[in-house]
Amino acid sequence: MTDAETLADLRTGADYQFGAGAGAALFPPDETLTVRRSSGGRPRQVIVGDVDDTPGSAAGERLVSYGTDGRFTLGVAGGRRLRSTFAAPRHRVVVGDESEPFVREGRNAFAKFVTEADDEIRPGDEVLVVDADDALFAVGRAELSGAEIAAFDTGPAVSVRNGVGSADDSGE
Repeated sequence: MTDAETLADLRTGADYQFGAGAGAALFPPDETLTVRRSSGGRPRQVIVGDVDDTPGSAAGERLVSYGTDGRFTLGVAGGRRLRSTFAAPRHRVVVGDESEPFVREGRNAFAKFVTEADDEIRPGDEVLVVDADDALFAVGRAELSGAEIAAFDTGPAVSVRNGVGSADDSGE
């Protein structure tokens, strides 16, 4: 299967997981993307930008990884694309300013610091951690439903996978 055919299939999966329009936002047909595959040929990651497969090189940015369960895990680049595609509060967990530096570093977002969350979030969903102005801090997996995240005062709300780094280098 060619990368173009694979990306067409991945667009369908993204629309199913995130909603209509997510596939085109994550994997635009007119953009050159690289699909990294497992030794068995299964797609594992989709990278945007120049890809240098030399060991230790950091060229290219990961949009998503594709799990064996058929679900995507977002990279920061993929999170930015979803944020610009879907209006708030969709797929978002909003945290207060006091937790910003920790979440940007990749630490988990705790329910105590959440000010708002999308009611449609289910435990295990990929979410965007943002501030009140919709600046992206991190991407990760929701540990609770959207209603629970907003209601609880203790425990982790989002298991952060990737933070965007400091405010100076995040592109926000």
